[in-house]
Amino acid sequence: MPQRDISAVDHNHLLFNYARTNNNVQALKHFLGIRRFGLKVTRETFSCVLKICGSLCDQILGNQIHCDCIKFGFVEEVSIGNSLTAMYAKTAGVWMAEKVFDEMPDRNVVSWTAMIGGYMQNRCPKKAANLFRQMRREGVRPNHFTYCTVLAANPTISPFQIHAQVIKTNYESETAVGSTLLDAYMKIGNRNDAVRVFEMVDEKNIVSWSAILAGYAQLGDVDGAVGIFCRLANNGVRPNEYTFSSILNACAGPTAAVEQGEQFHVGVIKEGYTDDLCVSSALVAMYAKQGNIESANKVFQRQPERDLVSWNSMISGYAQSSDVDRAVGVFRQLANNGVRPNEYLFASILNACAGPTAAVEQGKQFHVGAIKEGYNNDLSVSNALVTMYAKQGNIESANKVFQRQPERDLVSWNSMISGYAQCGDVVGAVGVFRRLANDRVRPDEYTFSSILSACAGPTAAIEQGKQFHVGLIKGGYYDNLCVSNALVTMYAKQGNIESANKIFQRQRERNLVSWISMITGYAQHGYGKKALEIFEELRKENLEMNDISFIGVITACTHAGLVDEGERYFDMMVNDLNIDPTPQHYSCMVDLYSRAGLLEKAMALIDGMPFPACPIIWQSLLAACRVHKNVELGKLAGDKLMSLQPQDAAAYVLLSNLYATTGDWLELAKVQKLMIKRNIKKVVGFSWIEIKNKTYSFVAGDTSHPSSGLIYAKLKELGLRLRDAGYLPDTSYVLQDVEDEQKEDILSWHSERLAIAFGLIMTPRGVSLQVMKNLRVCGDCHTVIKLISKIEEREIVVRDSKRFHHFKDGACSCGEYW
Repeated sequence: MPQRDISAVDHNHLLFNYARTNNNVQALKHFLGIRRFGLKVTRETFSCVLKICGSLCDQILGNQIHCDCIKFGFVEEVSIGNSLTAMYAKTAGVWMAEKVFDEMPDRNVVSWTAMIGGYMQNRCPKKAANLFRQMRREGVRPNHFTYCTVLAANPTISPFQIHAQVIKTNYESETAVGSTLLDAYMKIGNRNDAVRVFEMVDEKNIVSWSAILAGYAQLGDVDGAVGIFCRLANNGVRPNEYTFSSILNACAGPTAAVEQGEQFHVGVIKEGYTDDLCVSSALVAMYAKQGNIESANKVFQRQPERDLVSWNSMISGYAQSSDVDRAVGVFRQLANNGVRPNEYLFASILNACAGPTAAVEQGKQFHVGAIKEGYNNDLSVSNALVTMYAKQGNIESANKVFQRQPERDLVSWNSMISGYAQCGDVVGAVGVFRRLANDRVRPDEYTFSSILSACAGPTAAIEQGKQFHVGLIKGGYYDNLCVSNALVTMYAKQGNIESANKIFQRQRERNLVSWISMITGYAQHGYGKKALEIFEELRKENLEMNDISFIGVITACTHAGLVDEGERYFDMMVNDLNIDPTPQHYSCMVDLYSRAGLLEKAMALIDGMPFPACPIIWQSLLAACRVHKNVELGKLAGDKLMSLQPQDAAAYVLLSNLYATTGDWLELAKVQKLMIKRNIKKVVGFSWIEIKNKTYSFVAGDTSHPSSGLIYAKLKELGLRLRDAGYLPDTSYVLQDVEDEQKEDILSWHSERLAIAFGLIMTPRGVSLQVMKNLRVCGDCHTVIKLISKIEEREIVVRDSKRFHHFKDGACSCGEYW
């Protein structure tokens, strides 16, 4: 309680002590006691209390003090105007601070700095930059506080410009200015100038060291950060909580330094910072980003208190490890603890719901929660919503959120393009890309990677992919690893394996994705031996192979009939590299044995699997049973497949094909009756061909095309020439029990033959053709296309639902293993 006999100077001294030690509540109690007893107050008293009001965001008391300042005649004092400007910027927003600043009869450097700081606090960097320039024009010389304020997170002012002024005013070696300047350089990725500024600082204190460490962490330069930390220790500087936080953040970067991170954790324990909130949160984030979610959880559970960073790190960590349930559990625990989630927490939990095990309903609930909390228009949250809905396949909801965004960044555009690509909607993806270009938004490597992925889809126009290829070269992204990998994949999926290989060979650097893309590309095109050659090159590289690496190489063996090699690579994966085989690996091995006619071996592998066979395994076996006419095993595979996917037409069609091949029309009729009973609709097969940047589609027996007369005349001509070449139709591929002559007509009208006939009519002799089909090419068409490639002297590339077939000179790249 203030005493009446103490002077105003002593009261102020006591008040200032409370404020200096951040004991703001006690300071306000003391001030209210002074006013209650009618003790004398000075301009210094009001200035101090206004600063406290700003720190506590107490605008009501701040307004009262403002009135008192007017009443006592202090309002025109520069120090009071400065304090009012700073207080209103923190409590009422920019407009009130601007009003006070504009009405000040006199201003000093502190006034300008306070207003610049107010703009920065209220996310008005352009206004801050303009005011700084106006200050310079009016001849007010900035001090070190001004420079620190205007440099802090202001993207509208180049650190180069400020640096020049700092040198002129001899502030470069001043610790606070140097630390802020090097931080600004690091934020724009200019490491060299940041280090130069750091070395120029005369008295490097813990703030300087922490700033340079934070910069290296931000750039993901683990080695640079560790080097600075060692220098710090060698100079006898004891690390504090901010130093440890920075070095731990560095160890959590893209090139995660797992062992070094653990060593710094030991250092944290030795220095006694284990319970520090800032450090423990950095530990949680580091372990979570490294994928060590168990260690992250241990630190998290031991935290005496938690901030939003801790909660967010745990949710992000579980999202990264695709553990949606535990991510949701942490979010609910947060809510139960009375913690109000911020925009970053909503973004993280929405990203978790977008994972491989997409939590559709939970994602919608969190969307509702974001709206209730007022974050639906926040950029990071709305971007997360677009990504979540797109990855869940709900492109309509993704587009609704995208259209309602009050502002967009490149992440917004990329998420939408990627969403359309994932859904196979090439037109939608290209449309968004064009809107992006029309809005003069410059695409980055992720934009190009996403649009190239869209152009790799089966319905994409080949020329579109080439146009985007030209665009990315102009944009300077040709050597970018992410983009070049997408190019390899796109050309391989478009049927142009030669272009894919050219890009692969020209890559200046490669990662595992590069190698897998090329191996998978060769596998899909039937060039198994080339795929194995690439895989053997990969083994010589210093890259850690994963389970996906072996899916590509075993698929290559499958498509080339290389049984021994496939078994060798499977054993290498399991026994040498200790990689647990997934259902996809077993599916590849079953397919390998099935295509080679080793049906008993395939069945033995299925029986020995540690988990139930998935539908794709039974589908591979059933398709092989049709080729090798094993009715008994085929019926078993068909029953299993129909029990797992009773509404999928594939099982019924494959089983029907088996019975048609063996001439068992009674069993075939039973299958067809079952399809009618269960309302199973067979997928309509269609083929398409691109000629002069226009796509032409055909279905079996199609007569809707304007050139139908020419097409069927060409087919009739080809039929005669095929007979002369020794062709005999395989009518077992016709499911109808009709006369053989009618069966032959049905075969000759298959959609791929119509597309090829049209291509032969519309293109000059010698030009290769490329045809796409949504279903698998039947065996009879496969034989016919081989012969057409020979008699027409054309290369014909056909992409069906399983793979590419390169027909040339009467042979196919698949080697009959298809």
